[in-house]
Amino acid sequence: MLQAISENQWLMLLTIFVINIAYVSFLTMRTISTLKGYRYVAASLSVCETFIYIMGLGLVLDNLDKPQNIAAYAFGFGIGILLGIKIEEKLALGYLVVNAITAEKDKDLPMMLRDLGYGVTHGYQYGRDGERTNLQILTPRRYEKKLIATIKELDPKAFIISYEPRTIHGGFWTRGIRSRQVEQYEVEHVEEVLDEISTDGTPNGK
Repeated sequence: MLQAISENQWLMLLTIFVINIAYVSFLTMRTISTLKGYRYVAASLSVCETFIYIMGLGLVLDNLDKPQNIAAYAFGFGIGILLGIKIEEKLALGYLVVNAITAEKDKDLPMMLRDLGYGVTHGYQYGRDGERTNLQILTPRRYEKKLIATIKELDPKAFIISYEPRTIHGGFWTRGIRSRQVEQYEVEHVEEVLDEISTDGTPNGK
């Protein structure tokens, strides 16, 4: 099989391209997992990365004597990085903290977000234009965009910052997030969902 690949230039280009995409994708995900502290995930990915390196990358490196092969290697490397990042974003490992500052007085935004399933800690601070409510909200990364869209729906003028905590300990942070409840509601219908919760005491009347 290796001989057939070596004798067919187009098959060689495709092999170099695909192998490098796979190798660099695992390399990228392993690096991100290591930085995020997921040791066992990083170790598992390193096994796959090494397997691809031993089985395929040797063939690739032995055939970089032609410009088209080098180009296939370079493009495969770049696409592998993008693919690895995209896969990690889809897996959405870990948690994010979203800080939201609101001047909304007519709505109890902290309680609304709690009713939707988020863990919220809030307090009051003062800015140039007076008192503001400061909310600190923990969310799984896969719900980051939904949470931010929900806050914007409830208060379009809210100031929002999100960041990734390195350590979470104590409190009810992770236990305070009801993932199934967060997943069920639609952002565009959040006002109706909150009305049902206030009327029936449970989301969606359940």
